[in-house]
Amino acid sequence: MTTVSAETKDRGGARVAVQRFGSFLSGMIMPNIPALIAWGVITALFIEVGFLPNEALASIVDPMIHYLLPLLIAMQGGRMVYEGRGAVVGAIATMGVIAGSDWLVAEFNAALPEGADTLNPVHMFIGAMIMGPLGAYAIKALDGLWENKIKSGFEMLVNMFSAGLGGLLLAIAGFYWVAPVINALMEVMGNGVRWLIETNLLPLTSIIIEPAKVFFLNNAINHGVLTPLGVADAAENGKSILFLLEANPGPGFGVLLAFTIFGTGVARATAPGALLIQFVGGIHEVYFPYVLMKPALLLAVVAGGATGVGTNMVFDSGLQSAAAPGSIISVMLLTAPGSYVGVTLSVILSAGVTFAVAAAILLASRKRDLEMEVDSFSAAVAKTEANKGKSSSHLANLSAATQVPAQKITNVIFACDAGMGSSAMGASVLRKKISGAGIEGVTVTNKAVASLPGNADLVITQQQLTDRARAKEPQAVHVSVDSFMNAPEYDDVVTLIRESEANASGSGSVAGADDTTESRESSAWGVATDTRVRSEAQILTRSQVRIHSGSASQDEALTEAAEILGAAGAVTGEYLSAMKEREATVSTYMGNELAIPHGTNDAKSAILASALSVTRYDGGVDWSGETVTFVIGIAGVGDEHLEILSKIAELFSDEAEVAKLKRASSEEELLELLSAVNAG
Repeated sequence: MTTVSAETKDRGGARVAVQRFGSFLSGMIMPNIPALIAWGVITALFIEVGFLPNEALASIVDPMIHYLLPLLIAMQGGRMVYEGRGAVVGAIATMGVIAGSDWLVAEFNAALPEGADTLNPVHMFIGAMIMGPLGAYAIKALDGLWENKIKSGFEMLVNMFSAGLGGLLLAIAGFYWVAPVINALMEVMGNGVRWLIETNLLPLTSIIIEPAKVFFLNNAINHGVLTPLGVADAAENGKSILFLLEANPGPGFGVLLAFTIFGTGVARATAPGALLIQFVGGIHEVYFPYVLMKPALLLAVVAGGATGVGTNMVFDSGLQSAAAPGSIISVMLLTAPGSYVGVTLSVILSAGVTFAVAAAILLASRKRDLEMEVDSFSAAVAKTEANKGKSSSHLANLSAATQVPAQKITNVIFACDAGMGSSAMGASVLRKKISGAGIEGVTVTNKAVASLPGNADLVITQQQLTDRARAKEPQAVHVSVDSFMNAPEYDDVVTLIRESEANASGSGSVAGADDTTESRESSAWGVATDTRVRSEAQILTRSQVRIHSGSASQDEALTEAAEILGAAGAVTGEYLSAMKEREATVSTYMGNELAIPHGTNDAKSAILASALSVTRYDGGVDWSGETVTFVIGIAGVGDEHLEILSKIAELFSDEAEVAKLKRASSEEELLELLSAVNAG
C-alpha cells in the first residue's frame, strides 16, 4: 500500500507540475490575446486577399507578428517573475533572439542557388516565452547579490546599469546560442505538424488534447505548442487549423446537450446553464465535471474533437488568430475568409458526434442511476477543482446548486490546520459579509480541523483540507476556498445561507438549543476570547515590524518571521520547522498579497507567548506560486491574538487599505496604520 500511495503522489505531483507550467505559459499568452486578435483582424482586412485590401495598412502585419507580439509576451513573462525590471530585461534578451534568428535565416537564404525557395522568418514566440522569464530571473538574482550593500545615493545608478548591461549580455547569449536552438526546434515541430496533415493523421491529436483539457493540462499544449505554431502558420498562409484543435466549442456543447436531454438529477438540472456558459461564454471548464462523472464520456469528446479536426482538414479551413476564450463568437469572428463553411461544419459535426456517443453512454446507465438514486455530480465538481489545482468561481457555482440543505444554516465554522490564523481571518471576512447582507442568527467561528465538533451546518476549508473536514463533519455542507481573504465563494456562501433560510419554511430557530458554552462566550468578533488577553502593544511592537525594498524567497521570509517572533520571546527555535511543516501541508497565502505563516497544531509547545511579526517585501515573495507583499507571522497562546487577526483580516480585505499599507514610508507609519485598525 505504501508503494501505491507513493506512485499516486508522484503522478499527482507530475500532473500539478505540468499544470503549473501550463498556467505560467497561459499567463504569458492570455493577457496578449487582444494584440493577437488585433493582428488577426488587420491581416483579414488589409492584406492583398483581405476584405479591404490596403497596401499601406498591410505594412503593419509583419512588424506586429515579428517584433511586437513576441516582445509583449516576453515582457509579460518577465513581469510575472520580477515586475517592471523583469519585463524590461526580458524584452532586451528576447530582442537578441529575434535578431539572431533573422541573421541565421538571412545567411541561409544568401547561400541558396538562384531561384530556390527561400526560408521564411521564424517568429520568436517560443524564444520570447523562454527569454522573458529567464531575463527576469537573471536580473532578480543579480539584484540579490548587492541588496542593502549599495551606498546611499548610488541606488539608481547601479539599478539602471545592472539592468542595461545584464540585458545586453542576455541578448548576446540569445543571439548566438538560443536562436539556433529555437530555429531548429521550430523546424522540427513544423515538419511534424505538416507530416500529420499530409498523412491525414492530425485528427488523432484529439486523443491527447481532449483528455488533457479535462485534466487541465491543455495550457501547456495549447500555449506552449499550438499557439506559436499556429501563429507561424497563419503568418505564412493567412490561417491555421492549429488554432481550432483545442478551442473548438463543439465537443463541450455535445456533452452538455446530452446531459440536458438524457442526464439525471442535479447534472441534468445544471447542464442547460453550463451549456450557455461554455458555448457562448467560452468557459470550457464547466463541462469537465460532467465528463468526470462518467469517464467513458472521454470517448465522446475524443470522437467529437477528431471529427471537428477532420472536417477542417477536408475544407482546408482555419482561424486567423488564437480564439480565446473558446467561444463560438470569438471562433466565428476570427475565421479566415473562405473558411466559414468548414469552421461552421466542424463545430456542428463535432457537437453532433459527441452528442450521439455521449447519449448512448448516458442511456446505457440511466436506469441504474435512477434506481440507485446516485448523483455523483458534486464529487465530480470537487474532482475537477482538484485536477485544476485551485478553485474556480464557475465550478463553485455548479456545486453550490447541489448543496442547499433543507435546514437553516446557523452554525458556520472556518477550519484550518492549526485553527489559530487562516481560519480566524477568513471567519472575520465572512462575518462582515453576512452582517452586510442583513442576515441574523448565524454564528461564524474558527477551529482546527482536528477539533471540529461534529455539529456544524457549514464548514469552510482550503481545498487540501476539505476531505479531512468532511470526515469530521459528514452531515455539514462543505465549501472549499483557494484564499481565505478574498475568496469569490464567500458570496456564494451568503446566497446559500439565504436559500437555506427559505428552505426552512420560515423556521424561527436561530441559534438553537444546543449552543455550546463556547458559542455563548464568543466575543463581538465571533471568536472565543480569553480573560488573559494581553495588550496590543505586547503582541505587536515597533521591533516586530520591518520593511524591505527588495524581494525574498519563501524560506527566507519564513526564517525572518520566526526570528522576529523568537526575538520577541514568543517562540522557541523549533517554531520555524513547524511553520515550514504547515506550508508543506497547506499554504498560508490569504489573498490580497498577504501570507500569515504559523506552526501546525502540534507546535503549541514551541509557543511561549502571543505575538505577531509584520514584514513588507516591496519586491514581493513567491509564496507557493502566489505573489505576497505582506508576511504576518503568528504565535498564539490560546485566543489572545485572534481579535487582532480578525481586524487585520478586515483591513486586508479592503484593497484601498492594502494600497495605503504598501505606501507607508517607514516601519513607524506601517505600525500606526495597523494599530489604528486594532485600537479599541
